[in-house]
Amino acid sequence: MREAIQIDAPIMGDVETRRWYVVYAKPRKEDCAQFHLRRKGLEVFFPRLLLPHPLPKRGRVVPLFPGYLFVRLQVPEEYTYALWSPGVRAVVSFNGKPAPIDEAVVAFLKQGANPEGILTARSNLRAGQAVRLNGGPFAGLAGVIQDPPDAKGRVKVLMQLLNRQVKVEVSARLIEDQWVAAKASHAR
Repeated sequence: MREAIQIDAPIMGDVETRRWYVVYAKPRKEDCAQFHLRRKGLEVFFPRLLLPHPLPKRGRVVPLFPGYLFVRLQVPEEYTYALWSPGVRAVVSFNGKPAPIDEAVVAFLKQGANPEGILTARSNLRAGQAVRLNGGPFAGLAGVIQDPPDAKGRVKVLMQLLNRQVKVEVSARLIEDQWVAAKASHAR
């Protein structure tokens, strides 16, 4: 009788000889690629951003680098093993050779993420900051933030309309360049 094979055990090579590589996933198949690469025993990091308010058609958690995830591989031994995983389109390469990335890049991203790879977004909007609106009835107009976003994601902006200053309250989504990753506030 055959014995069951443990799928989650590391495959060839140890962690010291493996390096981080960027894997390009098939469109909207990052989760599928992550699942199958992990089932093969490979270390995978798929950084995502948790937004305070859901985006239309996208939700609250969105990929930090859409279509890409990080995998620790021993090349050339594990290269085709990873490449032929469901959801994987390619391993990012230059001149036909897989290009490893610096360990510090992945370590920096992991430092701000929770164990599931999720980074919490925070608003970088500050009182007195000049901004431009990119949607709604005031699209294309500039203003100055009076109050940063509240718990509902609304921002008070002072705008010059009809030769006078008018206070307008708009959704933070309508302001350009509004979200950045915040440092994780959890124990690892």
